[in-house]
Amino acid sequence: MTARILLTGGAGYIGSHTYLALVEAGYEVVILDSFANAAHDVPDRLAQITGQPVSLFEVDVRDQSCLEQLFSAQNFDAVVHFAALKSVGDSCADPLGYMDCNLGGLIALMQAMAGNGIWNLVFSSSAAVYGAAKQLPIPEATPRSAANPYGYTKLVGEQILTQAAEAEPRWRHGVLRYFNPVGAHPSGLIGEDPNGVPANLMPYIADVARGKRDRVQVFGNDYDTPDGTGVRDYIHVMDLARGHVLSLNALLQQGQSHTVNLGTGRGYSVLEMVQAYAAACGHDIPYDIAPRRAGDPAASYADVTKAREALGFEAELDLDDMCASSWNWVSRGP
Repeated sequence: MTARILLTGGAGYIGSHTYLALVEAGYEVVILDSFANAAHDVPDRLAQITGQPVSLFEVDVRDQSCLEQLFSAQNFDAVVHFAALKSVGDSCADPLGYMDCNLGGLIALMQAMAGNGIWNLVFSSSAAVYGAAKQLPIPEATPRSAANPYGYTKLVGEQILTQAAEAEPRWRHGVLRYFNPVGAHPSGLIGEDPNGVPANLMPYIADVARGKRDRVQVFGNDYDTPDGTGVRDYIHVMDLARGHVLSLNALLQQGQSHTVNLGTGRGYSVLEMVQAYAAACGHDIPYDIAPRRAGDPAASYADVTKAREALGFEAELDLDDMCASSWNWVSRGP
């Protein structure tokens, strides 16, 4: 029998790509999204890609009453939980709002799940739970800390899952600590489309590539890295989406909880990203060197051993694939 999955935040950037990966894997998927940070035409785009209608509920994950009605009416086997706010800068400006959404939403969701006997949950976490990690590559056993309110909500979210499972052993969770998701679906119909000034590197470079912004600001070129610029572990969103399918498979087929990093296991520098994107779009990307930003580490990349051993996950797409798919998306004018 086909497993039925609730995908919270399924119209967002990572959620929409995961929807496609789950459908391709044979799962029956229902999206729940408030559209606070997603475009209302995403479900239509997903339907265009899959050739089938999208089952969608426009609901805030904190709405306990609506969740109860939804869970009592639908026969879900598991939940993949994306619905959360994700900007580090915004979290510093509104920490209580972030805690209300990210932690309140998780608690409301888990209460509705438990009340309806659903115990399998894939949780969207983040490498932000490692704070300023000193060991490279970063293994899952690295001591956790929070450098900002967003990271704090992910750290506490993980702790909520752990405490819930200790009190109720039927809980099974897959905690996926993302590094830096980038890129877009090969169709060019869905991809990252942030509101306002992009907070992450690739969408900012994409804005410069399409003439929306003048130049990329490279913060620091005197780090102890091969070219002096910061190094990060970027993972193609399609690889990341596939990681969620493997996590869900492990929960439903083996009943195995797990906590793993999802990254490539290697780092790319800021200038490598700029040069690769220039190759993808076919013209130079102008940039300026700016002073370092406070708190930015020289390098951060994942130890991916555990994801390979626990889930059979390995990233398949490289930086050129990431940039080419992003350009295919933004050059179509999302």
